[in-house]
Amino acid sequence: MSKKVINFDSCNELVSQFEAVVKHPVSGSSSVYYTGVDLGTACVVLAVLDENYKPVAGAYRYADVVRDGMVVDYIGAIRIVRELKAELEEKLNTELIYAAAAIPPGTDALDGGAIKNVVQGAGFEITALLDEPTAANAVLKIENGAVVDIGGGTTGISILKDGKVVYVADEPTGGTHFSLVISGAYNMNFQDADVYKREEKHHKELLPVLKPVVEKVASIIKHHIEGHDVEEIYLVGGTCCLIGIEGIIEKQTGIKTRKPDNPMFVTPLGIAFSCTQEEMA
Repeated sequence: MSKKVINFDSCNELVSQFEAVVKHPVSGSSSVYYTGVDLGTACVVLAVLDENYKPVAGAYRYADVVRDGMVVDYIGAIRIVRELKAELEEKLNTELIYAAAAIPPGTDALDGGAIKNVVQGAGFEITALLDEPTAANAVLKIENGAVVDIGGGTTGISILKDGKVVYVADEPTGGTHFSLVISGAYNMNFQDADVYKREEKHHKELLPVLKPVVEKVASIIKHHIEGHDVEEIYLVGGTCCLIGIEGIIEKQTGIKTRKPDNPMFVTPLGIAFSCTQEEMA
C-alpha cells in the first residue's frame, strides 16, 4: 500500500511543478526539449520537459477541434498547436523540435494518422504516438490496476498487470456529456455550462445533477474490467477534476477508486515522458 502512496505523491509533485512552470517557464541551457501534445476534446495541452525530463514550460487552450476523441477541425487543431508551440518557444527562447502525442485507446486505425499529421503540421517532429491511459501511467507508475482517462469526449481504460498493459478500451462518454446535462438542467447554452462545470465552487451542487452521467461512466469501467481481477481504479483526465467523482465510481464498481490532486495534467506529462529524439516512422 505504501508503494502506491509514494507513486501518487510523486505524481502530485510532478503535476505541481508543471502548474508552476505554466505560470513561470524555466528557460535555461538544456541541450534538448521534449514536448507532449495532448489534443483533448475540451482542451489542447502542451507540456515541455528538459533533457532530464523535468517540467520547464506548458500551455493550454480550451478548444473544440476534437470530438469523441476524433479530430473534427483539422486546420483549427494545427493552428492551436502551432500557436501554443510559438508561445512556448518565445518564453523558452529556443525552438521546440520533438513531440509525442496520444490518442484514445483502440482508435489508432481510425484517427492515429490525423493526430500525427496535426502535430507535424504544427512544425514538430513526432517521435511517439501512444494511447492516453498508457501515457498517464508513465506518471502514475501503476503496476497493477486500471488507469481510466475520462476526457471531454471519451472514457479510456488501460488495465495493467505487473506494469504491462494487458487490455485497452475506449467508449464515447465524458465531460461533453456532463456539460450537456448541466446545459439542460440550468437552461444554459453549452459553452456557459462547460465553463460553469470547470469552476470548483460549483462542484458540490453539480455532483447530484451529474450523478447519472458519472454512473454511466462507472458502468463503462465496470463492463471493461470485468474478469480482469482489478483491485484499484486510478482516474485521470480533466473531467475527473469534479470533486466527488471517485466516490460515485467506487460505489458503482465496488472497487477502490483514487485520483491525483489534479488529474488534468497527468496525461500530457506522460505523453512528454515518451518523447525522444528519434522521429517515428
